[in-house]
Parts: sequence; structure tokens; C-alpha cells
Amino acid sequence: PSYPLWRIDRDAVRTQQALQQVLDKVHRNEPGILLGTQMLAKGHHFAAVGLVVIVDADSGLFSADFRGPERCVQMIEQVAGRAGRAGQAGEVLLQTHEPEHPLLNTLLQQGYSALARQLLKERQSLQLPPWSYQALLHAQSNHRDATIAFLKQIHDIMTEASPYGPIMAPIEKKAGLFRAHLLLQSTTRATLHAALERLNGPDAPILPGRVRWWLDVDPQDLL
Repeated sequence: PSYPLWRIDRDAVRTQQALQQVLDKVHRNEPGILLGTQMLAKGHHFAAVGLVVIVDADSGLFSADFRGPERCVQMIEQVAGRAGRAGQAGEVLLQTHEPEHPLLNTLLQQGYSALARQLLKERQSLQLPPWSYQALLHAQSNHRDATIAFLKQIHDIMTEASPYGPIMAPIEKKAGLFRAHLLLQSTTRATLHAALERLNGPDAPILPGRVRWWLDVDPQDLL
């Protein structure tokens, strides 16, 4: 393009000084195109930005994590807020493969508050947090079968909480290790903690030397 292109992402700006140099150019309010990732969504005030284009805006709506849609629309809301600041008119364009998606329609027509109420109602009907409590057990080893077998043993002793899995992680193998998850869920925190106490009790599975595991209580990311 005939206008300058400024990139703000972790590949283009690796240091705080490099970031500040780009921001200084943007704050001169000269015509230009600002291209970036989620780094642009928060904490920046660009007074002269009149147009925001969000590419592939609906990718998070189909996440395997139940919080994916919430995070997606939060990001859309935050990025859209970069346009029309300092009392100027702004325009926001969304690129989407699902223009009739009910969550997008609710966001655009009724606003974020209405969408948040809708998502909360869906979670309540499915007994997802905040109407339940979760813990996520991670395991990894250099043998796929050993990883799954260990989590299956934990699954079998969990009588207080509801276990889901085990399943392989979305990125199944990382750094030469096979990774898997087991999700535990209960309607009360006390019951969940009682279930987790079994990991230190006489029924606890014997940990194979080649398997490493850790626990995430109230996980914010199920992937």
C-alpha cells in the first residue's frame, strides 16, 4: 500500500523499546495501517484510529473450551473499542464465516451485557462453572499408553466427583512427550476437594516413573 504499515506482534516487536518506537509513529496521527495481534486489544489509546478490521473474528466461537465463545466476543469488543476514540466517529468491520451465528447477532444487536446473560444461562443449564467446580489433571510421558492408563486409574477411584476423560490434549505430543487430560467436576467445592483427597489416599494409583502429572484447580483453560 502507499501508506506506511506498522506491525505490532511478538515477531515484529521483541523488546519494549521496539514497541515504543512503533507506538510513537502511530501517535503522530499520520495516515497509516496498523497491523497486529491481540497485543493491540488492551491498554492502548490510538486517538486517530477510524477503522478497525477484525480478521477471522469467529474462530474462537468453535473452541473445545466452553469459555472459548466468551473470550472470542470479549476480544471483539476490546479490539472494536480501538476505533472512534477521542470523540471521533469510528467504523468496525468483522470478517466471519458464520454471519448468522446467534452469539454474533446478540453481540451486534443487543450488546455485550445481553450476550453475557445468554452465556450464563447456557452454563447454568449445562451445570458448568460458576454452577459447578472443576479440577483438571494433566499427565505426560514418552509413552502414550502409559499416560492414558495412569489417568484411567484416577478416573476409576473418583466416586465423589464426575470424571470426564481421559482424553489426549489437542496438541497430543510436545517436546517428545504424550500429553493427556482428565477433568473432574462437582456441584460443590467440598465434594471436589474430597475427591482430590483420594490422590493422597490408599486408593491412589501407583505413579509409573515415566509419567509426570500435575493438578489445576479451577482451570481457566481446558486445552
